[in-house]
Amino acid sequence: MYNIWIVWSTWAVWVEMIDCLYDLKIPVKELRLWASAKSAWSIQKTPFWDIKVQEVNESFFDWLDFALFSAGWDNSKLFAPMAVSKWVVVIDNSSAFRYEKDVPLVVPQINADAIWDAKIIANPNCTTAIALMPIYPIYKKYWIKKMIVSTYQATSWAGAKGMNELLENTRNYLNDEKRENNIFAYDIAFNLIPHIDKFQENGYTKEEMKVAWETHKILNDENILISTTAVRIPTLRAHSESIVLETEKPVDIEDIKNLLKNSPWVELKDDIENKIYPMPLTATKKYDVEVWRIRKNLVFWDYWLEFFVSGDQLLRWAALNAVEILKYIIDNK
Repeated sequence: MYNIWIVWSTWAVWVEMIDCLYDLKIPVKELRLWASAKSAWSIQKTPFWDIKVQEVNESFFDWLDFALFSAGWDNSKLFAPMAVSKWVVVIDNSSAFRYEKDVPLVVPQINADAIWDAKIIANPNCTTAIALMPIYPIYKKYWIKKMIVSTYQATSWAGAKGMNELLENTRNYLNDEKRENNIFAYDIAFNLIPHIDKFQENGYTKEEMKVAWETHKILNDENILISTTAVRIPTLRAHSESIVLETEKPVDIEDIKNLLKNSPWVELKDDIENKIYPMPLTATKKYDVEVWRIRKNLVFWDYWLEFFVSGDQLLRWAALNAVEILKYIIDNK
């Protein structure tokens, strides 16, 4: 049995983490929830027991085994080293440690062996984690030379506040009332915004570059050329992505369908007659990533394929992947 603390910044991620701990049968001896002073001392009902939220401070890391961080870059940088100094294993959702050489960036189904004796393990960005679910089995058999990714990202990227802004602005739009955009650059209701995160010198945003940086690190392959366009759309919590791949070997579509059908973290939605395909509507609250529209690319043909995926951003990036890392460590170390 283990003492586990969740250090959080968004209510949406926190709730999903607790549910994943319960669903994956993590042997929890004590579970504590930490937040800022503003949110502390409230009572959170959980599948384990009712928990009083506490304000983060250094002393809470005593007698702790694992800390799951979803508290943003600044808080991770401040508190994660404190936890490590007390022999706590930290699993961090932020980008604070992802690109540090000695910190493993892990999707357990792909590179769990990178964990070794690490005291800080980083979670990848949501778009990367969702994309790699179907990409990895293809990569292992066909190898990949190039990736072109277009993302359609939900408001849950900004946590509960982003989701609430979408709901509120949608209501105000329908009621012909004033709308405010406090979280996103523009009104997100009935709109899309081709801008997520800060623009870089090369004209891409940081969100777009994360797909390249993190895919290279997770697959341990710097040779894949990757271009991404990230777009915010008015959905609540599941991201979708259109992915185009150039492979080393000629594409066999039926073989790739079979590869994906037999991948435990992928659900193949392959039913043209009944109009069944990946959508945020059906991917929400689902552990697997939905994939379909698998076809040869008509421009490049034999060595290119493209497909469409939808995956729950709060699960596959934040809560589920973090708890799967925790489960792997407990089961194997």
